[in-house]
Amino acid sequence: MVVRTGPSGRRSVSAEVEVPGTPELVWAAIATGPGMSSWLVPSTCDERVGGTVRNDFGPGMESVGTIRKWGPPWRFILESEEGPGTITTEWSVEIRPRRKCGVRVVHEWVASSDAWDSQFEDYAYGWQAFFRILRLYLTHFAGQKNAGFQLRAFSGSSPLKTWSALLEGLDIRDDTRQVATAPEAPTLSGKVERQGTDANPELLLLLDRPAPGLAHLFVMPMAEHVLLSVRYYLFGEQASEAAKAAEREWSDWLARQFPAPMSW
Repeated sequence: MVVRTGPSGRRSVSAEVEVPGTPELVWAAIATGPGMSSWLVPSTCDERVGGTVRNDFGPGMESVGTIRKWGPPWRFILESEEGPGTITTEWSVEIRPRRKCGVRVVHEWVASSDAWDSQFEDYAYGWQAFFRILRLYLTHFAGQKNAGFQLRAFSGSSPLKTWSALLEGLDIRDDTRQVATAPEAPTLSGKVERQGTDANPELLLLLDRPAPGLAHLFVMPMAEHVLLSVRYYLFGEQASEAAKAAEREWSDWLARQFPAPMSW
């Protein structure tokens, strides 16, 4: 993603996606706590001007913003305080042909240098990954009861070696469209919706076990280590029970497979 720079020093980066559904259905997914929790991370949203939006990306990585403009089902604007100062984040929905909508997010900030550009470029790439999950959620599970979890582990190996160890432990080949884990691994089976590259390893799955839903697994460098992330989004009447059982399985398995690096 390219950072755009205005004459006044205002900088911005954006990401967008086309998704199925009416504006009202899409708005419920991007502008309510239960909706965001269904494809993003555990979230809350006080749906009014002056209200707070919280997105929990993990320990020490909570994003908090204040709603400055609120115009359902088309547009809302948040303000938050981060590294370069005040960050304005605008979410918008527009009608597209064939019962689809466009969703766009724009981050804007003022800075006299490009010191923060790479971080915001990473934000935009991150939104692209989450938007793939959003599209699948609205295609298969929109409005359904949901439950999920996010877990992480850390490795002292390279991202590619960490990813290879994950797939080997789960008994998942990197050239298949349908996956099922080994008996001693957490219960998981489903269809591969996206497979990453060696440079950006990830796996996005449309699940049938342990319950209908989505799973997103990826690795990325973090400081001197490599972060391995597992996110589940399960749907239906049995989602809550299935999520609790799967979280226990994954927690135990990750602790065995990826014990915390000694220097962590």
